[in-house]
Amino acid sequence: MSAAHPSGRGVLRESVTGQRGRVALSALLGSGHQIGEALVPALIGVVIDRAVTKSDTGALVLWLAVLAAVYVGLALSFRIGAWSGELAAVRAEHGLRVTLVRRVLDPRGGTERDRLPGALASIATEDAKRVGAVNLALPLGFAALVGITTCAVVLLRTSVTLGLVVLLGTPVLLWLGHLLSKPLETRSEAEQERAAHASAIAADLVTGLRILKGIGGESTAIDRYRATSRDSLRATLRAARAQAFQSGMVLALTGCLIAAVALVGGRLAAQGTISLGQLVSAVGLALFLVGPLEVLAWVNAELAQGRASAARIAEVLATAPAVTAGGASLPQPVRGAVRLNGLTHGGLRGLDLDIAPGELLGVVVTDPAHATDLLICLGRQTDPDAGSVELDGVSLRDLDPAGIRAVVLVAEHDADLFEGTVRGNVTAAAPESTEPEPAMTAAGVTQVSETLPDGEHTAVGERGRSLSGGQRQRVALARALAADRPVLVLHDPTTAVDTVTEARIAAGIREIRKGRTTVLVTTSPALLSVTDRVVLLHGGQVTDTGPHAELVGREEIYRSAVLA
Repeated sequence: MSAAHPSGRGVLRESVTGQRGRVALSALLGSGHQIGEALVPALIGVVIDRAVTKSDTGALVLWLAVLAAVYVGLALSFRIGAWSGELAAVRAEHGLRVTLVRRVLDPRGGTERDRLPGALASIATEDAKRVGAVNLALPLGFAALVGITTCAVVLLRTSVTLGLVVLLGTPVLLWLGHLLSKPLETRSEAEQERAAHASAIAADLVTGLRILKGIGGESTAIDRYRATSRDSLRATLRAARAQAFQSGMVLALTGCLIAAVALVGGRLAAQGTISLGQLVSAVGLALFLVGPLEVLAWVNAELAQGRASAARIAEVLATAPAVTAGGASLPQPVRGAVRLNGLTHGGLRGLDLDIAPGELLGVVVTDPAHATDLLICLGRQTDPDAGSVELDGVSLRDLDPAGIRAVVLVAEHDADLFEGTVRGNVTAAAPESTEPEPAMTAAGVTQVSETLPDGEHTAVGERGRSLSGGQRQRVALARALAADRPVLVLHDPTTAVDTVTEARIAAGIREIRKGRTTVLVTTSPALLSVTDRVVLLHGGQVTDTGPHAELVGREEIYRSAVLA
């Protein structure tokens, strides 16, 4: 599947195309099952006319054996066909989910813009499931049409009038069912949008639960979620009403068609045009029609919901990348010289800065928003509005974002941990040949492990919530150090640890990063004291630079930022 789709139709088409073998097998076996189901009433009519009314035991045994063989075929075709259809649906769902995750994790970014993580998770789960279900709905719908056609053919052989009732009534019923599915499609899309938003809000609140409790914001958060949840509930109820109305109307129309077949068949039998067995067959076939017509109604609903979900998936897949991939390459080996030329982005204004290879640079930013602007430019999460960021003389605009990630690591302050062990988190991005122990020692994770029940093999749980804030921060720092990138940018890596531990970590960072470019964006005196020099950013520009001790002595703004 390609990385972008113009519409939801493309998503549906590729979802089915990718599983066409299984879909075709399911449709073929389902058709055989429906043909067998339609033949059962006809065979019962034959038994009545050729065996029961004539009291022919031999014929009765023969036709009962034929019925038994048909039932065996029905059972096998249903089981294998259903298995193939379900497998096609699950495989398509999985393929869509992988494609969505690949797009979300694309180094060029873009999908997270204006979307909460919970909304993306909902699209990758619920919407992918609904689109995948189309691979089951299509063969079932095809098989239902084959069943209806078989029923019409049998009735035509019995009576042209009965056959025409089915052949003319079924298209009308399908057309009305399609019209009735339109409101469902619209309301299903709204339902998924509201559900995804509610899921995103819930995930956001759970993530910040400790902070909410700390500031006493539980009631505000609850009110916010309650309002969002009620919107989602209203959308769900509207979609449910649309689905119930569609199902009810289709069922009523189906009943009218069945009643018409039974009425016409009864009149023909009363006139002697058809036999008793043929009348029984006609009534049985009319009752049989309930099944395929209900399937078609269900297929209409599934396709309506699938189209709505496919449109949401297509919107994510077609999201324009935040940055484009350049064709240039870095000189090898990477020295780690970073240069900012007239960098303008957000609150940064014409920022000029040279970072020497192997330098341990401290950056103090008086406005936290400006720190964020600097970090996203250094990691090329976006391109600056003006100016450039260069690495070893090559502009980041000219490099592939994936290549940048391989040499530049921006470790943000609020980095999450993965579900797994402490050691597994530390080694998540480390080269295979790199031992994690030095990084764990430098970040203070060794001391953390000694207090845990299973040491470095202790499970940390989702997002590391089983650890304290300081423990999580040290593990995240160790992970960044173990990655061993030529350029490492750390944003406030020690805000949740005590001063003694912070001083020990500062010394550890300096030691383990010796000879490689490291940028510490922080206001921590302990970290700044071990840097080679510090740059002060105020008002979006460099206002002073020098050793930490000198800046403390001569810059009032600097003192306010780091000693307050």
